[in-house]
Amino acid sequence: MANIQTASRSETLRDTNRRLDAYLENIPAADAAPPLTPERMAALLSELLRAGAELRSGPLPPLGTDPQLDAELAAYRRNVERLHRLLPYIHRQLLTERTRLEAQRARLRSASQWLRTSRQTL
Repeated sequence: MANIQTASRSETLRDTNRRLDAYLENIPAADAAPPLTPERMAALLSELLRAGAELRSGPLPPLGTDPQLDAELAAYRRNVERLHRLLPYIHRQLLTERTRLEAQRARLRSASQWLRTSRQTL
């Protein structure tokens, strides 16, 4: 039973690592790159949460017991470290997007106020 559980964990982590690799490849650490979409950010977060739940689901076997699981855990660690290095870029993107949204909200508020005022004068 423990072998089946670790095999399942290996497969789950392998799938997660594959998806994380794809998401992280699409996050270039340059401001000239296209911004991350909310969907990409949600998918990345979902993968991290899924992997975290899997890793917390039970005790891990001792290192060396399951070489396949060890390899997937090492790959997951590299992906998380890679994401950590990209966090400043992601943070800048989020701040830029927040600024853009706040400016848009101010424009909409101004247009709404103008419309109310123009209706009162008619």
